[in-house]
Amino acid sequence: MKQLVDKLHKTRNLSPEEYKELIDNRNPEVAEYLFEKARAVRVKNYGHDVYIRGLIEFTNYCRNDCYYCGIRRSNCCADRYRLTKEQILECCETGYNLGFRTFVLQGGEDRYFTDEKMVDIIRSIKANYPDCAITLSIGEKSYDSYKAFFDAGADRYLLRHETANAEHYGRLHPESLSLTNRKQCLHNLKAIGYQVGCGFMVGSPYQTTDCLVEDLMFIRELNPHMVGIGPFIPHRQTPFADKKAGTLELTLFLLGIIRLMLPEVLLPATTALGTIHPKGRELGILAGANVVMPNLSPTSVRKKYMLYDNKICTGDEAAECMNCMKRRMESIGYHVTVSRGDHKSIQ
Repeated sequence: MKQLVDKLHKTRNLSPEEYKELIDNRNPEVAEYLFEKARAVRVKNYGHDVYIRGLIEFTNYCRNDCYYCGIRRSNCCADRYRLTKEQILECCETGYNLGFRTFVLQGGEDRYFTDEKMVDIIRSIKANYPDCAITLSIGEKSYDSYKAFFDAGADRYLLRHETANAEHYGRLHPESLSLTNRKQCLHNLKAIGYQVGCGFMVGSPYQTTDCLVEDLMFIRELNPHMVGIGPFIPHRQTPFADKKAGTLELTLFLLGIIRLMLPEVLLPATTALGTIHPKGRELGILAGANVVMPNLSPTSVRKKYMLYDNKICTGDEAAECMNCMKRRMESIGYHVTVSRGDHKSIQ
């Protein structure tokens, strides 16, 4: 298997059969070899810097009914909320003073936040913090909506494709959602000029190795600036409540593969990783990741934005999250940096 890691390191690509062989035959020795290569590539491109993104979860209303998601439309137990524009700007002010230079506005697909409202929020953030990047993660929109947000000042867009296999996609989502449209949205975002992020859940129900290989091939084809992957974690108020969670081990292995595939990619060590293991985010960084996303949302709403069960850091103030993250990164020889943290091709 080490020869496949060497080939991936050298050529940045493998055949579908080789990816399948590498994933199915992984073991701790091969994983550590992969991580060594991934760390070297990551340090070559980004040094020991860890980029921070200030996550602002501004609405947990969603028109969609994805079977895995705790804020799905049908979850009548969800305690719904929306932040006001003023609350969002307060989060940005707090974050800016702590050293954040990227704000991630994440929410469900909430019709209340019209294009006009989003444009106003984006322009206001940019007016107050012109040296900061704005990332949006608000789902599937029309080309014109994406263009309006970009023209208002949004820099990046995160839209996880969740799975690149159409049959698998259909088992995770209701019929109203399609993989074809999801992929089209990602291509539209790239065409407009965003720094684009896709990604998938590791260990989601019905996922096979072949599904994972299709994910890797799609990511290779799309060539995004960012890739967000994390373990599937069930939520007790969804149809997948009794499904098994994804594993730390496979998630880390895939992070290493993606770093070798796309040496310059912005690769988060996600909150979900930190949820399934006390040192999950540190292990993610050591597997090749270079981004972390502490939460800037008001503590009063943190527990309400519950995509999955047992999410960490729901009671911590922003400063507490930031200081904790700095200590965690320093403990493994990396350091949080005050920077927009753009993709290397943009810098």
